[in-house]
Amino acid sequence: MAVSSPLPFPAAGAPVHEGLTVFVRGLEVEAGIGVYDHEQNRLQRLVIDVTLSLQPMKVERLADTINYETVAEAARAIVADGHVGLVETFAERLATAMLEDVRVRRCAVRIEKPGALDAAAAAGCEVVLAR
Repeated sequence: MAVSSPLPFPAAGAPVHEGLTVFVRGLEVEAGIGVYDHEQNRLQRLVIDVTLSLQPMKVERLADTINYETVAEAARAIVADGHVGLVETFAERLATAMLEDVRVRRCAVRIEKPGALDAAAAAGCEVVLAR
């Protein structure tokens, strides 16, 4: 005797892990950044979004994924290293740091620099690095 399925259609098999995305949105740091004289020796607010595409995997423990704090620590380390001329440089350094974890296949870093352009909510860049 066949057992009826609770689904309206027969199951084709177990789900397949196709991808895993970890992200941090709206991370704010105060950084020494900018190329103009008036930007030297002062801090400016940056708003950072990071999206990490990881190898498809089953996640059951924190060690199976990227901890959000890892992203924040990497951004703070770049700030601690000293003045950076361009947000593009900051974004590339952060993306490169995230790719040091072999599980990360792709990293997109978007940085807004509020106040950089009059009459605009923010200006900035997005850098995408992949293996």
